[in-house]
Amino acid sequence: MASASAPAVRRSERSTPVERSQRETLTQVQVLRALAASSVALRHAQHDAATLELQAGRTFQSWNPIPWSAGVDIFFVISGLIMVHTSRQLFAKPGGARLFISRRIARIVPLYWALTSLYIAVAVAAPNLLNQSYVDFRFVVESYLFVPASRPDGVVQPVYELGWTLNYEMLFYVLFTATIVLPMRWAVTVLLAILVGMVLSGALGAPLPEPWGFWTNPIILEFAFGAMIGVMCASGLRPSGPIRACMAATGLGALMLAAAFPDISAGFGRSVVYGIPASLIVWSAALAPPGKLRHDSLAARWAAGVGDASYALYLMHPFVIRAMRILFWRTGLIFVLGPWAFIGSALAITLGVAFITHRLFEKPLTRYARRLLGVGHSTGRQLGPLPVPAYPKTD
Repeated sequence: MASASAPAVRRSERSTPVERSQRETLTQVQVLRALAASSVALRHAQHDAATLELQAGRTFQSWNPIPWSAGVDIFFVISGLIMVHTSRQLFAKPGGARLFISRRIARIVPLYWALTSLYIAVAVAAPNLLNQSYVDFRFVVESYLFVPASRPDGVVQPVYELGWTLNYEMLFYVLFTATIVLPMRWAVTVLLAILVGMVLSGALGAPLPEPWGFWTNPIILEFAFGAMIGVMCASGLRPSGPIRACMAATGLGALMLAAAFPDISAGFGRSVVYGIPASLIVWSAALAPPGKLRHDSLAARWAAGVGDASYALYLMHPFVIRAMRILFWRTGLIFVLGPWAFIGSALAITLGVAFITHRLFEKPLTRYARRLLGVGHSTGRQLGPLPVPAYPKTD
């Protein structure tokens, strides 16, 4: 074993150009991730504000310049990108597949299981606080195992409804694990072929029984979009600022147009109407040259903080917003302060709770899970699992 004082085994305090480039790219994607996570919470806060106003005998005019639910598509694209970006040293390497899936399990499972358990506890103790409270043994087991299954009412969602998006994430992780044994470009090519094949089989064989009907939804193509962006990023592609700005503006404009026609996002339409604009926006952020955003700037630090806590934000925000809704109704604050005060305070408290949960609960759980699975701490910023928006379907 080398001496502890030997310079050769010490990590240099100075980053290499490649490490700096990777960190700065991640920072810029984190900015996008933070904005997407915040938009998800805004949508759901508006949902509960509308419920409060209805209870008060008033109407609420929501603000939807873009379809906030498209945040799910942005996050799926980012997920494909980040899995390629952070796994570049694992492709075609002995033990790479095990290391990848172990890290993803350690990152995604503990907090989701904990909050699924909390949701079940609330469903048993106070079901009136929830929009639905289906608690069936087999259904609960399938939810913990990320197996898509129909609820007793026929809706394909887990016990804790937000987990439907994590079911897609886990599917992607399994497929990625199977292909990571190949060199990067071959792995992404095979992954793309598998995802396209699944979607085509779902379309040609519809209706398929669950979980196959769920797993063959065209939304899974968005992971492929992100993975292809990851390959472009790894190849060093850096388009000019005007080109990136044009692509981002096109993506944003397409989402604004989609907000005027919400019904066209069903089925294949979603992966086109939301998925392609989301990919253009992510492409613009991921392929920006290093140095365009100062890593130590206040905005970058805030975005990185929100991005790091965004998984906790995703899983915690329904609990916090619902609690705030109850508080505003029972205290009469909704009559005094109005719906937008509710939205602002709910978002602020949600962010605070997310930061606390991330630091005091999520990170220790992840470290413990890593030790159990026998994997070391990753050398890069941990970006995952990428949170995606879902909410009890009451609107």
